[in-house]
Amino acid sequence: MRRYLPSKEPRRYLYDLLADYPRRGGKMMRPALCIATARAFGAPLEAALRSAVAIELLHNALLIHDDIEDESEERRGLPTLHALHGVPLALNAGDTLTLMSLRPLIENADLLGPELSMRVLEETEIMARESAEGQALELGWRRENVTSLQVADYLHMVFKKTCWLASIFPIRVGALIGTNDSIDLDRFLHFGFYLGATFQIWDDILNLIGNHSYGKERDGDLWEGKRTLILIDLLQQATPSERLRIQSILQLSRSSKTKAQIGWLRKLVDDRGSIDNARRIANDMADAALEEYLMLFDDLPDSNDKRFLEDIVPWVMERE
Repeated sequence: MRRYLPSKEPRRYLYDLLADYPRRGGKMMRPALCIATARAFGAPLEAALRSAVAIELLHNALLIHDDIEDESEERRGLPTLHALHGVPLALNAGDTLTLMSLRPLIENADLLGPELSMRVLEETEIMARESAEGQALELGWRRENVTSLQVADYLHMVFKKTCWLASIFPIRVGALIGTNDSIDLDRFLHFGFYLGATFQIWDDILNLIGNHSYGKERDGDLWEGKRTLILIDLLQQATPSERLRIQSILQLSRSSKTKAQIGWLRKLVDDRGSIDNARRIANDMADAALEEYLMLFDDLPDSNDKRFLEDIVPWVMERE
């Protein structure tokens, strides 16, 4: 990945910034899924490596934009890029990193051939559109202070915003490479959805209960007014007076909210058991993901990569 992070001028205003998030580390789950799927279907590491790099670069680029849109303060245990350098420079770095993530995909033509590399690019375009639509839903709900959402609304948003980039796209690209475009990629939608939804719901839970190693600001989702499964559950359980107060807090900008308001909201979440309710749904999603895994991969020869794809499901919910 470092090959695609230039060390040239203007470093202070651009290249050091766009390399910041990738150099902070992270779970690298998305590229790992791509590589493991490709190798489980028999491809060598080299065939999937550039696509995996592109996925990780694009993920980090979108994190820069997400943090600006959410007014987040922490990313991977450190201040967000816009908190360090201001919105204009961070936004430009995110835009540049998005475009630079295309370079490994372009170079795929030499390794995979023009037809297969174009199919990977087509999958990238599909994922980008789905992700943007999901992000638009989440941002729109917050802008309009929507408080009548159901679990199905949340899962639809997560399917688009989270699952396509986190799991569906990496798995589909890996299968595309591993089978030389000889398999129906829609077969992987359910596994990718259940895995990605488990990941996102657990991420929402960790935002409220995680320790500092989680890498994000604790209770940040409440400060940002994100319509998580936990908040949706709370709104459904709240009394009419509680609901009105929740709505009045959510309609405030992040900077206008007070610690007392977020503390009251967090206590209500705990009192109503909304975290436990979300955990139960995450468990159901994980069980469904394992069932889908068996249907997709059980007939493949045993390998470390095949076992990785199975083990990543419980790992998602073992993160602290």
